[in-house]
Amino acid sequence: MEGLDDIFAGKSDKRKRGVDGEIRELHAKIGELTVVNDFLERGLKK
Repeated sequence: MEGLDDIFAGKSDKRKRGVDGEIRELHAKIGELTVVNDFLERGLKK
């Protein structure tokens, strides 16, 4: 029941876009950390 008034007021789209942007940022950060982790693993194997 929470947020029903937001749906009819058109606020749910703005909230969803904010969540989508946050998810993109988190995926980018995961990719960055994966690259760093792989780089460090290769360096330790030498």
